[in-house]
Amino acid sequence: MRHAKAGKKLGRDAAHRKALYSNLAGALITHGRIETTEAKAKAVKPFAEKMITLGKRGDLHARRLAMAELRSNDVVHKLFSDVAPRFAERNGGYTRVIKLGPRQGDAASMALLELVDFEPPA
Repeated sequence: MRHAKAGKKLGRDAAHRKALYSNLAGALITHGRIETTEAKAKAVKPFAEKMITLGKRGDLHARRLAMAELRSNDVVHKLFSDVAPRFAERNGGYTRVIKLGPRQGDAASMALLELVDFEPPA
């Protein structure tokens, strides 16, 4: 039994799950909004919020921790220079999950994971 075991496994081993979280969080930081399954959105939300909190700290150690998790210089630079300063006055709650309904092909429940200050391009 998995009593008191935090987090979702999402049918993946640990390395695949870590790569998935890194890629989804990187896409969220880059684009501001991603469309994925509801389970993945709920699983990656705490990871993405921790990365934004590291960006708010802004010191070298936080940058190295973010780099270890996100593994992309471009994403980490955007996180520290663009995304984190927008949330300087906010104490958590940087992302939201908006449910979209079932996917056409396999009826998987889909969701949008977006930054709370996301403005779609006009």
